[in-house]
Amino acid sequence: MPSSRPGHAGAPPWARAPDVEAAHPGQTIIGDKNYFGREFEHDLAERHLELLRPARKGEAERAGAHLFKPLRQVIESINQTFKGQLDLERHGGKSPAGVASRVLCRILALTAAIWHNDKTGQPVKRSLIAYDH
Repeated sequence: MPSSRPGHAGAPPWARAPDVEAAHPGQTIIGDKNYFGREFEHDLAERHLELLRPARKGEAERAGAHLFKPLRQVIESINQTFKGQLDLERHGGKSPAGVASRVLCRILALTAAIWHNDKTGQPVKRSLIAYDH
C-alpha cells in the first residue's frame, strides 16, 4: 500500500499535492486492486475522496465495477497511440523538463491534427498521413 507521508515519492497523489485536493473537492480516484485497506479507505472518506477500484478476490463487487472494462480499453488505446503513432518511447529528452516538453509537443500536434481532420471532414480522424512529408 502507498505511503501516506506528504511529499514522499510513494505517497498517494492527494498526499503529495494537498492543494489539488483542496482545489477539487469530491474527486474520484481510479486505482487498481492494490489500493485497499480499512485505514486507507477511511483516510479517503475523511478527505471526501471516492475510490473506484476492482474488487479483490473474496470481496463483494464494488461500486463502478461495470466501468473498468471499457475504461481499461480506452487507456490501453491511448497508451498504444502514444507508443506507436507518437513514438513516445524514443522522445530524445535529456532532462525531465525536456522529456515533458517533447511529449507534450507530440500530444499537442496529434490533438491539432485530429481537430483539423474533424473540421475538414476527413474519414479517419487520427490519421497523420497527410502531414507526413
